[in-house]
Amino acid sequence: MALRILFIFCWLWSFHGNAVEVTDLYQSELYVTDKSRDTRVEASKKALYNVIKKLTGRHEGGDSRLIKQAMRSISDYMLKYEYLDGEDGTVKIRVKFEPTRVEELVRDAQLPLWGNRRPLIAIWLAIEDNFRREFVTQDSYPQLERLIYDTASEWGVPVIVPLLDLDDLAKVSVAEVWGNFSEPVELASQRYNAERAITARMFQQRNSSSWQLEWRYTDADMFEMNKLVGDKQQILIRMVNDFSSELARSYAIDPNVSLATQSTSLVVDNLKTFTSIELAKRQLASLSTVVDVDVIYRSGDLVRFEVKHSSTLEDLVKSLNLEQAFSIYVDPHAFYQIANASNLRYSWAGQ
Repeated sequence: MALRILFIFCWLWSFHGNAVEVTDLYQSELYVTDKSRDTRVEASKKALYNVIKKLTGRHEGGDSRLIKQAMRSISDYMLKYEYLDGEDGTVKIRVKFEPTRVEELVRDAQLPLWGNRRPLIAIWLAIEDNFRREFVTQDSYPQLERLIYDTASEWGVPVIVPLLDLDDLAKVSVAEVWGNFSEPVELASQRYNAERAITARMFQQRNSSSWQLEWRYTDADMFEMNKLVGDKQQILIRMVNDFSSELARSYAIDPNVSLATQSTSLVVDNLKTFTSIELAKRQLASLSTVVDVDVIYRSGDLVRFEVKHSSTLEDLVKSLNLEQAFSIYVDPHAFYQIANASNLRYSWAGQ
């Protein structure tokens, strides 16, 4: 058990960075053919399915019996709706839902729940077209770039397609992305405060109309690429679906594996005032699985909190490592960073 906790902590520590607060988890936009009541009701049901997908990281979330029942009284979960008229004559409806009601529905359906603080992923995509290799950007391939953002938005996953301006090109080249040279890509990704970076290359197969897309995380243990073959746009959608689903499995908290309420001791340093202690306490209490937080010891700027939570230690650490207000304490004198339920330690980085 101790080795498992050590592995979990080190694995999460390696991915620690600036998480992004996703602000549109509880709303969805859809195209509609008209503004009639019947069309609005059906669109609102689809919008709720989309929101549940973003919250759970699962396509099949809407198959739950409880969620299907909720669709019969869709207005009980809605905050507001509005129509967006496009210049090209198209019409969208934007539906916003009540967060508390939707989260309660997800929990009652025994589905995993992913909070609104999520890792930012930088996507460096190179494409070979007519024997020429170049980056996919807003200027070079606007439809593909837009497709990446739109697909990731369906999952509530924050992504960034780098600008590839002079600053980026001074650090990384098409050849380095094509060959998945991790160091220059990760260096260039720091500009965007990305937590992880993906390198991808797309090319048309010989004597075929099919395209091939190969991608991997720059920090992956193995060099082997994920390979997708098919229509150019469809394989790009599949790539975003695959890594979004993987992220959801890593970070979403599954109620089916949660434990009864347990206590974990957590040390936080750099808490120099009573105000900062209170802010840290409130930040801890805001985590989705935390039931209660108490201060049990203070010495100088170091405070020990007792955190009661209805989750595994692994899930608690996942949540903490997406909090910008807490940075993992690294002992400069320790060769190994060891963590268990009684000695988790962080530094306060909040205001």
